[in-house]
Amino acid sequence: MTSTTRMTRMTLAGGAALALALSLSACSDDSSQDADRSTSVTTASDGSEFNQADVDFATRMIPHHAQAVQMVVMAQGRPLSTGVAELMDDIRNAQVPEIETMADWLVAWDEPVPETSLDHSNAENGQMPGMDDMGDMVGMMSEGQMDDLDSAADSGFEAMWLEMMEEHHDGAITMAKQEISDGHNPDAIALAEDIVTSQTAEIALMEELR
Repeated sequence: MTSTTRMTRMTLAGGAALALALSLSACSDDSSQDADRSTSVTTASDGSEFNQADVDFATRMIPHHAQAVQMVVMAQGRPLSTGVAELMDDIRNAQVPEIETMADWLVAWDEPVPETSLDHSNAENGQMPGMDDMGDMVGMMSEGQMDDLDSAADSGFEAMWLEMMEEHHDGAITMAKQEISDGHNPDAIALAEDIVTSQTAEIALMEELR
């Protein structure tokens, strides 16, 4: 091997190493910036403090709760056992005020409030437009699943509803635990803790009722 060839290879290797180092440094910087954005604290005009995890929690939990309430609405006029009917009332009575609370937070934080199936202007046969785009939201039922529940015979409705709502609650608990871990706003964290406690108890009840 000539000295010229050896020098050329050393130059190329050095260039490749430098490019790799710069690439890794850029990735590290991007990851650091993403982490900074998610954990940085913002102060709203009302004095409340929040971070991106709080915004994500409220933005995602609002439509998640709204779908649970819509599942309760679907049960109106159905023959239900007393225990299931009482559970449905508990879910609606808890989650509607929580939706309103989270919407108020987003307004105060100057963040958009998501559309839900509970908005009369957005409702379409009880469904939320773009529901199938929410497949990454844990526990969220697809439009097809909601259609199946709505069209289920009375004899099978209650069992299907319980199975779907248990999965739905599991998803809400996962989202709430993420907020407890990553959130900053004390009210949002407290609500997440309440969701974990209440929906864990409701899952246990649903397993008894099935």
